Amino acid sequence: MFNSRFVKMELSVLLGLILALSMCGFADFSATCDEVRADTLRLHILANSNLAADQQLKLEVRDAVLQSFGSKLGGMATKRQAQNFIAENTPAIKALAVKTLRENGCAYDVAVSIETAFFDTKQYGDETLPSGMYDAVRIEIGTAAGHNWFCVLYPQICISSSTGKSDYTQKQQSAIKTTATIKFAAVEIIEKFKNQIK
Repeated sequence: MFNSRFVKMELSVLLGLILALSMCGFADFSATCDEVRADTLRLHILANSNLAADQQLKLEVRDAVLQSFGSKLGGMATKRQAQNFIAENTPAIKALAVKTLRENGCAYDVAVSIETAFFDTKQYGDETLPSGMYDAVRIEIGTAAGHNWFCVLYPQICISSSTGKSDYTQKQQSAIKTTATIKFAAVEIIEKFKNQIK
């Protein structure tokens, strides 16, 4: 009887220790996810509608914006520089989007803004960005009621992932390249809850 209680107590202590160590590891992972969100500038393009023609126009605008501004953003050393560049070039981005639409026979209006928005967990190749609030360049085409397209402007994950260069710290790279989907699922649940109570 004494041995049985002692074994149960040992197992309880061991389980508690494992749980505590897991929570410490998760807390560190969660803090690194916060850093990733703080160091990331996303691009979010919303189509006028879900009609095939409107979805194609969204992709035409995407291609034009990334082709014209992608390489310039690649030269930025910090997210702040990228945000300042975008803020200074918002009229040019809008003009390019409008020009692209007109060249494709479309008269939709375009709105371009920089905002903070919630994004779900998203995988880009072997990198996974955690869910949460991100700064984003938002391009709305027409009524912006259609499916959206999004990627990362800074650091340039989806513009040119072939270079192998990353502006994330080593710790951040380790977090976004993790295959621990349970950790990302836990972060997503927490971030969605935080977003709902705001």
